[in-house]
Amino acid sequence: MPHVPDTPNSTTLPAHIPLVREPWGMLKSLRAARENLLSILPDIATRQPMVSGKTGRRWHMVMDPDAIRQVLLERVDDYPKSLVTKNLLRPAIGESMFIAEGAHWRWQRRAAAPVFSHRNVTNLAPVMSAAAEAACARIDAAGARAVNMADEMVRATFDVISDVTFSGDDGFDRQSIHRAIDAYIAEAGRVSLLDMLGMPDWVPRPARLMTGHALRDMKHVADAAIEGRRKSGPRATADLLDLLLAGEDPETKRQMNTGELRDNLLTFIVAGHETTALTLGWALYLMGFDPAAQERAHAEARAVIGTDVANADHLQDLPFVRQIVDETLRLYPPAAILSRTAQTADELCGREIRRGDTVMLPIYALHRNHLLWDDPDQFRPERFADRKAIQRYAYLPFGDGPRICIGASFAVQEAVIVLATLLARYRFSAVPGRSPKPVMILTLRPEGGVWLQAEKRP
Repeated sequence: MPHVPDTPNSTTLPAHIPLVREPWGMLKSLRAARENLLSILPDIATRQPMVSGKTGRRWHMVMDPDAIRQVLLERVDDYPKSLVTKNLLRPAIGESMFIAEGAHWRWQRRAAAPVFSHRNVTNLAPVMSAAAEAACARIDAAGARAVNMADEMVRATFDVISDVTFSGDDGFDRQSIHRAIDAYIAEAGRVSLLDMLGMPDWVPRPARLMTGHALRDMKHVADAAIEGRRKSGPRATADLLDLLLAGEDPETKRQMNTGELRDNLLTFIVAGHETTALTLGWALYLMGFDPAAQERAHAEARAVIGTDVANADHLQDLPFVRQIVDETLRLYPPAAILSRTAQTADELCGREIRRGDTVMLPIYALHRNHLLWDDPDQFRPERFADRKAIQRYAYLPFGDGPRICIGASFAVQEAVIVLATLLARYRFSAVPGRSPKPVMILTLRPEGGVWLQAEKRP
C-alpha cells in the first residue's frame, strides 16, 4: 500500500495510511495484513457506521458508538476477544487478564484493580520523573545529531515499567525479557492464514513455534524473580510486584499463584511501556509537524515547571500538554484494531450478527470517522479542551466497559510527565525526508522512527 509522504513543512496532513477503496481477495488481504494491518481497512469505514464482508469467515467492522457500547459494555460476555487475538498472545502471556474470559478474568481483575488505584499510580510518579530526566541527559549527550525519539521513548518507558515492577532486583535480567517478548511479537505475531481461516488453536502456527525457546527461558527467569520476592519480602516502598503479591480478590479472597503473577506481570511489562512509548513517539513527531502547537505547549510547560522535571503535582496545570496526548491517541491509537467473536446471534446497526462472526472495532477508523469528527485527519489538540463534548464510545484509546485498560491512568500520567519535561527544555524540529509511516502488526508503530533535531532552549 503506497504511503503518502509528509514533509516538515507540509500544509496537508500528518502521517497516515491511504485506506482501501476497492475489495480485496483473501490472499491479497493476507499479504497486506502481514505487513500492515491498517492497509486492509476500507476507506468507507471512516464514512459509515458499519461495514460487513467475508474473508474466510463473516466479519463486521463497527464504528457506531451505540453499537460499540453494546459490544464492550451491555453484552460484553457475548463478545469475547477473538481467537486471532488469543492465538497471537497466549504463548507469551498465557491466561492473564488480557486474554482470560468470564469468571477467570473477573477474579484477576478484582485482585489487580487496587494496584492501579489513583493513590498507587500517583506514588509511582517519581519513577516517571526520573526516567524523563534520564531521557533529557541522553538527548543532551547526542548534541547536534538528530535523535530517533521513538527509540528514546521506548528506553524511557521501559526504565519506568521495569523500575516499578522489579525495583531493586539487580539479578533480574530485564532486558532479556524485553528482547524475548519483542522478538515474539515481531516474528510470530503477524497475521497467519490459519488465523484468518479460523483454524483451531491446536493447529501449529510454524512461525510462532520458532520463538518458543526464548519465551520459555523468559518465563523461567520471571518465575525465579517472583519466588525470590516471596522469600525476601516486600520493598520499603511497594512496587508493582509487591502490590500484586499482596492482592486478593475481595469476593473470593483468592490470590494469584506464581504462573498467574508471571503472566500478568509480563503483560504489564509489555503493555506498560509499549503503548506509552508509542504515544510519546507519535506526540513528539506531531510537535515537529506543528511548530505552533509545540510553542504553545512549551510556554505552558515552562510556566508550570520551568526547566525542572514534571511530577504528579503538575498534572492539573498542564491541560494543553494533556490535550496533545489525547489527540495523539486519537490519531495513532496503539491498539488500532480490536477484534471480538460473537458467541450468540445479535443485531448491530440493524444488521444480523451470527454466532461465530468476527466483530472488529477498528479504533483507527473510528477515530477518523467523518460522522463523528470534524476534519478527522487533522491534528487539533483543542478538540479535547472540553472532554464532555467528546461522544462516549467515539474515542477509545484504552477500550471501554469492564475490560477498559487497567493501566490507562498510569499511561496518561507517564505520558504527560515525560512530554511536559521534554517540551519545557527543547525545541524539536523534523528531519526532512524522514517522516514515519504508521504500521500496525500488533500495535501502531512509527516505521522508520521519529527522527528529530532537539535544540536546547535557553
